Amino acid sequence: MAEGPVKSFVELLKPITWFAPMWAFACGAVSAGTLPDGHWPYIIAGVILAGPLVCGSSQAVNDWFDRHVDAINEPNRPIPSGRIPGRWGLYIALIGGALSIIVSYFLGPWVLAAAIFALFFGWTYSAPPLRLKQNGWWGNLACGICYEGLPWFTAAAVVAGTLPDSRTILLAILYSIGAHGIMTLNDFKAVDGDKELGIRSLPVQLGVDRAVRSACAVMVVPQIIVIGFLVQWGAMYHAAGVAAVLIAQFLLMPKLLRDPEANAPWYNATGTTLYVIGMLVSAFALRSLIV
Repeated sequence: MAEGPVKSFVELLKPITWFAPMWAFACGAVSAGTLPDGHWPYIIAGVILAGPLVCGSSQAVNDWFDRHVDAINEPNRPIPSGRIPGRWGLYIALIGGALSIIVSYFLGPWVLAAAIFALFFGWTYSAPPLRLKQNGWWGNLACGICYEGLPWFTAAAVVAGTLPDSRTILLAILYSIGAHGIMTLNDFKAVDGDKELGIRSLPVQLGVDRAVRSACAVMVVPQIIVIGFLVQWGAMYHAAGVAAVLIAQFLLMPKLLRDPEANAPWYNATGTTLYVIGMLVSAFALRSLIV
């Protein structure tokens, strides 16, 4: 295959977006509480499932159903530019979804269920009639679940070989809720375009100031609850670690609040990094509790 088609294919699947579910998958593997000896082939397959397959195919779905919008806002994207011609964008999305189902089938019933759930959200986020991305409340929730909670659950199920420990599921849910706020930060870059196109992102619905405060609150509250559970479970050092990264986020938030549209990318590179570090600390806490 020539360099051009390969580059266009990779661009369609947006590898940069794979980091979040792959990181969450790593957290889930750590949290499962069992040593990964003998599980490495399954873990590697799970990482591929979370990143290139489920997330990558979901990105292709999004580009296919956004092709008319992208023709106006981002005409150089692979589909509107014609670099991926005809219906190949749709075919790639369908092939990626089919491969996701096949791989998840061999990783166990809980992984299969999680993959089907993630693919459902991936399609309903972008495709009519639901098209959850049209409303920031529902679209961001779907993204938070798919990027954080489901990969965490999937990895824990792969390593444990069964339904994960209830504490693992609880923290995966809490970090999914917090990721709703992270998704809101991504909407500040397109407020004017969203208004023009009728996309009811939270900055459009609430206004920029209220939306950024809402995003901060949604990120903070689940982390406070996580700290409370870790203290209750006796994981004091890990609770202190999560508290430390949360305090660091608080110190960064005033700059974000002053100018959300300009500083959201900066906060994503700093505050969001601290958020996911807290996820990993929490995963190690679970590991120490479950082993």
